[in-house]
Amino acid sequence: MSEEEKVKLEPEEYSADSIQVLEGLEAVRKRPSMYIGDVNTDGLHHLVYEVVDNSIDEALAGYCTHIQVYINEDNSITVRDNGRGIPTARHAKENKSALEVVLTVLHAGGKFNKDSYKVSGGLHGVGVSCVNALSVKLVAEIYREGKIWRQEFCRGVALKDVEIIGDTDRTGTTITFKPDDSIFYVTEYKYDTLSTRLRELAYLNKGIRLSLTDKRDLDPETKEPRHEVFYSEFGLREYVEFIDGSREKLIENTIDICTEKNGIPVEIAMHYNTSFTENVFSYVNNINTKEGGTHLAGFRRGLTQTLKNYAETTGMLSKLKFDINGDDFREGLTAVVSVKVQEPQFEGQTKTKLGNTEVGTAVAQAVSTALSNYLEEHPKDAKSIVDKVILAATARHAARKARDMVQRKSVLSGSGLPGKLADCADNNPANCEIFLVEGDSAGGSAKQGRDRQFQAILPLRGKILNVEKAMRHRVYESDEIVMIFKALGITPGTDEDSMGVDLEKIRYHKIIIMADADVDGAHIATLIMTLFFRHMKSVIEHGYLYIATPPLYLVKKGKDHRYCWNEEERIRLIQEWGGGKESSLHIQRYKGLGEMNPEQLWETTMDPEKRILLKVTMDEAATSEIDLTFTTLMGDKVEPRREFIEENAQFVKNLDI
Repeated sequence: MSEEEKVKLEPEEYSADSIQVLEGLEAVRKRPSMYIGDVNTDGLHHLVYEVVDNSIDEALAGYCTHIQVYINEDNSITVRDNGRGIPTARHAKENKSALEVVLTVLHAGGKFNKDSYKVSGGLHGVGVSCVNALSVKLVAEIYREGKIWRQEFCRGVALKDVEIIGDTDRTGTTITFKPDDSIFYVTEYKYDTLSTRLRELAYLNKGIRLSLTDKRDLDPETKEPRHEVFYSEFGLREYVEFIDGSREKLIENTIDICTEKNGIPVEIAMHYNTSFTENVFSYVNNINTKEGGTHLAGFRRGLTQTLKNYAETTGMLSKLKFDINGDDFREGLTAVVSVKVQEPQFEGQTKTKLGNTEVGTAVAQAVSTALSNYLEEHPKDAKSIVDKVILAATARHAARKARDMVQRKSVLSGSGLPGKLADCADNNPANCEIFLVEGDSAGGSAKQGRDRQFQAILPLRGKILNVEKAMRHRVYESDEIVMIFKALGITPGTDEDSMGVDLEKIRYHKIIIMADADVDGAHIATLIMTLFFRHMKSVIEHGYLYIATPPLYLVKKGKDHRYCWNEEERIRLIQEWGGGKESSLHIQRYKGLGEMNPEQLWETTMDPEKRILLKVTMDEAATSEIDLTFTTLMGDKVEPRREFIEENAQFVKNLDI
């Protein structure tokens, strides 16, 4: 390297003036993602969760029974509770009201005092102050000591001191805030996202009433806003039954554990079904620990040891010719693990993984004691569970052989790509995309119309295996599914998780499902999404899965033509081009992708400049509901599917019968 090149690489002058000191909430506004995860949809809804969690903490302390959440007409949020109300007296050290301290000072709150809150989700003291910092307007109304106190803020700064605006005979806190649109990319709240979280909180905190009201959505007849109340009498037991509502039961009873070990309250509900998937959700102080932690590890350890000891003691494993592992004990298991910890140690501010070692021991002991008693008292259920474990172990053994076969035949071992795959020239996965195309006819048009530099085509023959109803080894024995694995460069199973996949050598960062715009096409797309959700979930989590949206109509007038993606666009174009007379135009309804020539397919569905792609994403807060939806639509039970169709039929458009 030349001296000139070295000089160019040297950093700019680093001096005392380079050191920035961010005062108050300035740090939050400067780096909001550090505190709430992101500034997109998830972060926007996280603001609501932070305020609601404060009210939940009041409930856990025994002072709050009802929490109301309102989505206002302007997409602001109001959260109201009947707790004690945030103190408003002057704070001696800060020389301003305690309310203002809580809302404007990081690491300020009552949760550091063990006498104020025994357990709490947020112990960092940044929650509600972050909400204030990231809101263009926040109004706090406190009902306390017979008075109504009010204070208004803008972007984290108090506009004036707290003031008394009236008298009251109630207690509680009302927070109204409007997110700052200069920070958030989206500012429109989703009712379903908030309702999912409030429902979850109701299950996790039995006896607490939560409600959600959407003032933006009025009933056409009554003019009343959309409203829902969430309340659970039995807590986690009802939660598990809700999650498993569309699955066939293996045992009749839900195993309900509610105890305290080593001073740590432990609540667990678990149930076995006939499916081949595991669904375990873990919480610490109402926070969904999506990365698990010591409490989840303790649950799995206690479950495995207890069931294995019972099966060995009763001689039920004597004829099994190979070892069983932890995965086998959890196949068909649905469980919710919730612990309340006074001083939780989370790995990171996002609180996704618990680190307290003592919690793992407490949960393992709780599971071992309660499950041992249940198995002894319910021998029929015990036999059903152990038989399920043996079946899972047998299937896993077969799956390993099938998986090894997939790996041996993969491109990485030198056997070449699937014969039907038309690969692209570029080798950089970040630049490459693959279309999973329904049928050879559409596949042929796609191969001719694509850009060979970065677009690959994999035609699929008909409908792939419904993995929701299939044992794992059957999945790896399916030629079409094996072909998908091989084409994508994805290896089933990892050292850490036999149920996971290795994405290290994935060949495309855009995997696009391209199916006909009809009922069969929708079914094929759903089958493929089920495959990814159940067996390649990390592909969805990384944001690699998309759905193409081909047009429904081609409208021609003379030499001019235009595509329409829905019925509304078609009607609008008839009005614009034909003066409302359909007969004056030539309108073609595409029944399938095969009806398009290569040029049309490129122009409408494959050209990155013009196409419309739907990105398949997962709302982490709604994982249980996503799982329930797949089970309902693709599972064995007909009745839940019929109910789902009846409830959602009103939203269906462009259905060909």
